[in-house]
Amino acid sequence: MRKRHFLALALAVSIVPWVSASTVSAAERKVFDKASFEAAQQGGARILVDISATWCPTCKAQKPIIDKLAEQAANKALVIFAVDFDSQKPVVRQFGAQSQSTLIAFRGKTETARSVGDTNPESIEALVQSTLGE
Repeated sequence: MRKRHFLALALAVSIVPWVSASTVSAAERKVFDKASFEAAQQGGARILVDISATWCPTCKAQKPIIDKLAEQAANKALVIFAVDFDSQKPVVRQFGAQSQSTLIAFRGKTETARSVGDTNPESIEALVQSTLGE
């Protein structure tokens, strides 16, 4: 019995630092809600609004690019708000988005960049980097 507990403890101790390190460097992801978005804007946060649809092939191509950027330590302060194109129509209209696969970058209340249908990793990274400001 003791051996089992020791192995479980040893496994937990070896995993915990790895898990902690990966979550610390990841961007924060949230389903869009007005209060959280406004709070992030008020705080001057770096924000990426990702307007997508589950059926959209372009959105599916954007997802791994955004995921990779979200995992970069340089983007740990980035807040990514997911907006569902089909079920959150008032929010889509609020952002003036005409279609799914729309990415909008903000630094606080200021929109810094926008793209529609872009699947180029370099230009999506540039869009995210526009949130750094001066």
